[in-house]
Amino acid sequence: MKREKKYDAKEFNNIKEIIYNSATEYNNKIAFTIKHQENKKAEYENVTYTRLLEDVNALGTSLYSKLKAKGKRIAIIGKNRYEWVVSHLANLLGGIVSVPLDKDLQYEELENSLIRSKVEIIIFDEKLTDKMEEIRKNQKTDLREFICMGKIDGFQSVAELIDEGKKELKNNKEYVDTKIDDNAMNILLFTSGTTSKSKAVMLSQRNIASNIYAMRCCEDIRSTDVNIAFLPFHHIFGSTCIIMMLASGVKTVFPDGLRYIKQNLNEYKVTLFVGVPVLTEAIYKTIMKEIEKQGKTKLINTAIKVSNFLLKLHIDIRRKLFKQVIDALGGELRFVISGGAPADPVIAKGFNDLGIKVVQGYGLTETSPVIAAEDDWHMKNGSVGVPMINDTIEIENKDEKGIGEIKVKGPNIMLGYYEMPEETAEVLKDGWFYTGDLGYIDDKGYLFITGRSKNMIVLKNGKKIFPEEIETVLGRMELVTEAMVFGKQDEKDKNDVKLSVVIVYDKEVVKEKYQDKTEAELYKIIWEQIKELNKGFPRYKHIQNMILREEELIKTTTKKIKRQDNLKLILEKEKQA
Repeated sequence: MKREKKYDAKEFNNIKEIIYNSATEYNNKIAFTIKHQENKKAEYENVTYTRLLEDVNALGTSLYSKLKAKGKRIAIIGKNRYEWVVSHLANLLGGIVSVPLDKDLQYEELENSLIRSKVEIIIFDEKLTDKMEEIRKNQKTDLREFICMGKIDGFQSVAELIDEGKKELKNNKEYVDTKIDDNAMNILLFTSGTTSKSKAVMLSQRNIASNIYAMRCCEDIRSTDVNIAFLPFHHIFGSTCIIMMLASGVKTVFPDGLRYIKQNLNEYKVTLFVGVPVLTEAIYKTIMKEIEKQGKTKLINTAIKVSNFLLKLHIDIRRKLFKQVIDALGGELRFVISGGAPADPVIAKGFNDLGIKVVQGYGLTETSPVIAAEDDWHMKNGSVGVPMINDTIEIENKDEKGIGEIKVKGPNIMLGYYEMPEETAEVLKDGWFYTGDLGYIDDKGYLFITGRSKNMIVLKNGKKIFPEEIETVLGRMELVTEAMVFGKQDEKDKNDVKLSVVIVYDKEVVKEKYQDKTEAELYKIIWEQIKELNKGFPRYKHIQNMILREEELIKTTTKKIKRQDNLKLILEKEKQA
């Protein structure tokens, strides 16, 4: 299926062109609202598109003149905030290589990433001051300048550099006049994983700009929208999407934390957001629990059947019918883009049934990131939509079911892995990027993801099991917050494995409904439910062993399960038992 351009999006060669166009087109519109909280009193500061560009050019001028950063590399680390965005854009608009880093990295991983990326300057959140002091003291990196996003003693601040840059700009236009090399490495991003396994992905401005264009061609992003920046900016989906929002004239606000999701949606009257499935699932489960608590489950289910019937007649009454539910989420939420991990189709359908559109996309850091997505015209339950307008997707080495490795070709494909030529050659072949993900394309052109090739469990009889497929079903169980399916060596036949699962139970549900139960009794209840679920799977997919635990599974900051780390922990505990 060849996707058509549905929205009149402008195509740009680089991010500098995007930001300058937005500063002209949306000049006095609000680009960001920043909340300043002191005790219980909150004040709100609005930043226009004109001011955003002024701040970026001022910071960039200081980076050039005072810190001699032209042609260098600058790392950025911290939570999502205005200073993060300005710093990243200041790097990009000046051709400085931007190296976004995960704020939750352990000290050794952080230091290793700084050494590997050869950065000379770091811009950091004040909460990371202790780590910065230690890095400065140890002197193992190439860092020569430390800049704080906030104002603290002993460090220059982003605000100070912006003020100095504004004065310098009157006579110095070197930064502003910098020409961008569209195809040069301008972003260096580490993939999720341990230090020894993580790869540094080299991306160009053309990579990112082409992906923003592709998303704007198909997704209903409006200049009247209010976006809340949930997805971490150090993640490629987060950083690309914030630039997409700026390209579209959207206002962006920042969350106070996961505990305050409902409060923030109400506070800012959010209309859309980009999030990982665990976030959308948490919001959906909260809605459903509230409906159940009020005894309205049957009523809502009947209303959904009625509204879905009317939809077939092109009559849409969902937002009126479910106004009370939508009002609990601020009253304006209309659109959610889910990415970063496979989404449960039941959750997506649940939101859509209520009149809040949820689409999911699929991509990787190496593809800047989106290579396929749903939209108003391309939605099929369980699929991730169709290829983006400028991407071609094919399935390599198909099995009898048409499942094989997904490969993609397009302008958003990375330049390669930094200083890893062998690893680059493994995935980039004749212009194609081999994703390592398994899936199939149906006869209508929709892409379905079945799992990661490295996660696939192969039984002795040759049967293949994709753990993600079973985990999605297990995740719908009331008592389950997380599930990880894995193959455990069969004690009787060392050449075969038994399908096993680690279940993390939902403490809130236990508190509400099962507080008188012991963990042994909880185990029995969940195991009986799993045995029922087994009946819906072919025999070779039956779960034969379960581990129940209270602690969360080890995950990346985008909530992907770190399978190897969790398996290592399981084996260690079994040895100690």
